[in-house]
Amino acid sequence: MRRRDVISLLGGAEVANSLAALPFAAWAQANKIRNVAWLGVGQADQPSPYLESLRAGLRELGWVEGRNLKMGTFWATGLDDMAAATQQALASDPEVVVTQEFMAIAMLLSKAPKPVVFGFSGDPVGARLAQSWSRPGGNFTGMSYLAVELVGKRVELLKEWLPDTRRIAVLARPQHPGEDIERRATEEVVKKLGMEMSYFPFLTRSFLPGAPPPGDQGDLDKIFRAIAADRCDALVVFPDSAMFEVSERVANFARDAKLPSVSGWYPFAQKGLLMTYGPNVRELYRSLARYTDRILKGAKPADLPVEVPAKFYLAINLKTAKALGIAPPARLITRADEVIE
Repeated sequence: MRRRDVISLLGGAEVANSLAALPFAAWAQANKIRNVAWLGVGQADQPSPYLESLRAGLRELGWVEGRNLKMGTFWATGLDDMAAATQQALASDPEVVVTQEFMAIAMLLSKAPKPVVFGFSGDPVGARLAQSWSRPGGNFTGMSYLAVELVGKRVELLKEWLPDTRRIAVLARPQHPGEDIERRATEEVVKKLGMEMSYFPFLTRSFLPGAPPPGDQGDLDKIFRAIAADRCDALVVFPDSAMFEVSERVANFARDAKLPSVSGWYPFAQKGLLMTYGPNVRELYRSLARYTDRILKGAKPADLPVEVPAKFYLAINLKTAKALGIAPPARLITRADEVIE
């Protein structure tokens, strides 16, 4: 339909004159389909709750695929193919790229000229995704799962369930941006509760400049033996995408060693850890729709502060509890958002 016909249909000289005064390029821009790319961790033939949460958030804001939005989806399964997936996403010429976890780093290393909205589990400043939380200052903004106040809360939940806990093992990946912040927060609450803590670092491959050299998957078995020899009463696992990749091995070890275990993301409980308490990650990805919407409407990523989630999720794995021979207090079951049976 020609522009003149649209004006005639709307009717009225005042409306017609107003629209006629608009530059044609601006009028066309307001009516075109906008192009957004999703760059995710996973496989194209498998469902992603995070992508679906983003889509749901966009629909709530009036962005409907096929009507005013095109959503290209691009996937990487790990570090080996992240560069190729990044280039494919950029080649689709999106106006905004929405990405998750280490793929945000891939976008950074590619020097992407496009606005990038991220969901990131660590410290975005430490990862060089942002100059500061309040003013990112570049092409990147989004949300971080790094809720430091929850780190100590996980230890407190273990202590509430198992009051005799005296010594905990912390399994963490030092290359993860923000890991040092989580460790300090854990040390503080452990001291406050009159407990002791042993720290067990697990080094993996890293794409961050200046990161420590990696170990290998075999090192994890050595770490398990060291944790068992340390005679700890419980295990705290700092969550990130690399730790999640080995979460089933960690859960099996903790169960066999009779160690109650806790981490921050619900999928860790699905893999067999005893308990998780942390951000509701699906809600976080729904919130990324707000950033996408604002950027499509003209906002600059540099001016949109990085946020942390406000909704948290407590999950308890009853199958693991039974295997450990420990029954959860009724008050914890009542507070749980999900109980895995």
